[in-house]
Amino acid sequence: MDTNFLDSIIQRQNQQQVVPSNQTIANWAQSLLNLIFPERGASTNYNQEVIKGVLFELKEELQLILKSTKACNKKLYKHIADTFFDELPEIYRKLNTDLVSIVDGDPAARSEFEVIRCYPGFFAIAMYRFAHELHLLDVPHIPRIITEHAHSITGIDIHPAAEIGEYLYIDHGTGLVIGETTIIGNHVKLYQGVTLGALSVDKAETNIKRHPTIGNYVIIYSGATILGGSTVIGDHSIIGGNVWLTKSVPEGSTVYHQAEIKIKESKKE
Repeated sequence: MDTNFLDSIIQRQNQQQVVPSNQTIANWAQSLLNLIFPERGASTNYNQEVIKGVLFELKEELQLILKSTKACNKKLYKHIADTFFDELPEIYRKLNTDLVSIVDGDPAARSEFEVIRCYPGFFAIAMYRFAHELHLLDVPHIPRIITEHAHSITGIDIHPAAEIGEYLYIDHGTGLVIGETTIIGNHVKLYQGVTLGALSVDKAETNIKRHPTIGNYVIIYSGATILGGSTVIGDHSIIGGNVWLTKSVPEGSTVYHQAEIKIKESKKE
């Protein structure tokens, strides 16, 4: 075996931080989701004291994760965990708006229970909202680990830094990509295969807005691609399937891709 190869691995190992596994971090996020939406788990009879106890345990676990990942100064572990859990009621409120948008908007959704338990879109949104709050607290790595866990399960890729309003509706969702500097308003509907991406992946553009801004009450149908940091989709617009957009459209626009379809009938004998 090549000794240089082995030495390279040892060097990387010595530089590696001692961190919990990605699965440990993902399990923490899922445990939190299962607590605030008990429909996801087995039947429970929690009272307020029990819920407070579980929340305390999850807060302690978050502190341990922050400490072991060296995500911040030791004095900030408790502050970040406390601040995150102080914001949890607001995260919960936003998730309930997302839940309402899916239940009311999807004719296939029969109940909140079905959406909470079965819908990949709701799970991906929930993981994003947890991760986004940690991102706002300048926690590195952990937010991305959480959203990439959701991505691996659902096929929905939402960067934790994206700014997303209330009543987000994701239907099906497979192949959906929401880039880092995307801004999305309220009451937006997104379908599978939508890409909200950048026109360029030049590393020099790391600190500039590279992804589009989506207004309120916008519907973007499957396969649509919207690119560019200066691209703005006006309120109440409808973007049709397979549309490719790199420029802004005004409020109330309907944008569609017109394909020519030809059907050739076989000749009858």
